Amino acid sequence: MSNDDSRMAGAPALTVAMSVYNNAPFLAPAIESILGQSFGDFEFLIVNDGSSDGSDAIIDSFAARDSRIRPIHQPNAGLVASLNRLIREARAPLIARMDGDDLSMPERFARQIAFLEANPDHGVVGTWTINIDEQGSIAPSVGLDHPTDHEGFLDALDGKPLLCHPSAMMRTDLVRAAGGYRAQYAHCEDYDLWLRLSETTRLCSLPERLLHYRYSEAQVSNKHVMAQSIGAAVAWRAHLERLAGRPDPTDGLDALPPIGQLDALFGREGITDAVQNWVAPKLLYSDIALGGEGFDVLVSYLRAGGSRDGMWRTVARMVTWGLPWRALKLAAVLARPVGA
Repeated sequence: MSNDDSRMAGAPALTVAMSVYNNAPFLAPAIESILGQSFGDFEFLIVNDGSSDGSDAIIDSFAARDSRIRPIHQPNAGLVASLNRLIREARAPLIARMDGDDLSMPERFARQIAFLEANPDHGVVGTWTINIDEQGSIAPSVGLDHPTDHEGFLDALDGKPLLCHPSAMMRTDLVRAAGGYRAQYAHCEDYDLWLRLSETTRLCSLPERLLHYRYSEAQVSNKHVMAQSIGAAVAWRAHLERLAGRPDPTDGLDALPPIGQLDALFGREGITDAVQNWVAPKLLYSDIALGGEGFDVLVSYLRAGGSRDGMWRTVARMVTWGLPWRALKLAAVLARPVGA
């Protein structure tokens, strides 16, 4: 059944897609922010991905009070599998993403639907955000706002902020045609999807702060910074392959290979160095990355002549992080002439 057919059969105008894993402290306000939207013609799919903190009971209690909510309880399968299940289950021609710890402003859906109706050449629209901390207090903004037109989006593809994932509203048929999210890009699955969709449609964000985006120590960007950075760098190189008319060498993989095997995967030299040069500068403020495999990536980058700007400050931070021996090794690398 096509999207048009399902609409004629009485399907809602919008599917709200939320994946939940142990979001109990923030989940009720997140759900309430969806139920309080000024636009109400939606189904609300909530995948409980094996939560163990009582999130399941919170979801079921809301579902008992609002028939638009359809809970889906499953053993833990991870975010990518949960998002793809939500895409498969969606009955509406539009899908709105939402996380279990954020807050949508009441006019969010109305504004995004109005934009997509007025701009049929756009397949995805996000919104600007307001950052909040774990207590719900307004937190300082970090970095640039997301691009508000497709041209700005394309200019930002190589590493600048693109589109806030939980603020996105997408055309269901386009996301399905793109194959949804890819497991090999876990922890940067949204960036990989935006790259692929940018090859077939237009994307942007509304210059309105219609989502409160919660920062916490448990976020993917904090816990998995190394895998996220490598995945984004490889996704960019795969995007360039597709634009050049060549096959995507990562297509069909279950997981990405180690950095040192990327030249072989792409079939030519220089990919490993390009990915390393992308990743290394993004690790300088991560104790998790530099306490793990990210340290070797940073050292290789410096020995190959990478920029040393700010590296002595990184040495000092590593001492405060309780990594004195790695700090000493980094200092020794910096003390040598470039290329030595």
